[in-house]
Amino acid sequence: MKARMPKGYGKTDVNALMRQAQKMQEDMQNKQAELEATEYHATAAGGMIEVTMLGNHQVTSVKIKPEAVDPDDVEMLEDMVAAAVNEAVRLVDENSAAEMGKITGGLNIPGMNL
Repeated sequence: MKARMPKGYGKTDVNALMRQAQKMQEDMQNKQAELEATEYHATAAGGMIEVTMLGNHQVTSVKIKPEAVDPDDVEMLEDMVAAAVNEAVRLVDENSAAEMGKITGGLNIPGMNL
């Protein structure tokens, strides 16, 4: 005797799955645009250097306190600026991954650099 399954059991509603995938894609595009417009502020050397960066990794400003400038040690200033930029990049990437992860439920979607 064959067991009968309830109607629709074990079948996937492809249309519903496609609508769900399309909604997720739209949500991700909207969130990506929002994240790219977000400003991030990072500092280095105890606040001597401050970098402002958009979510698309575009640096919009660099502020350097006068006491950070030593004409005899330009290399240290360069290192402090690099540290502040790297911190801003880390903040952008960390926040983007967290926000996009909320939408995707932690799925690793190919083509998404998160």
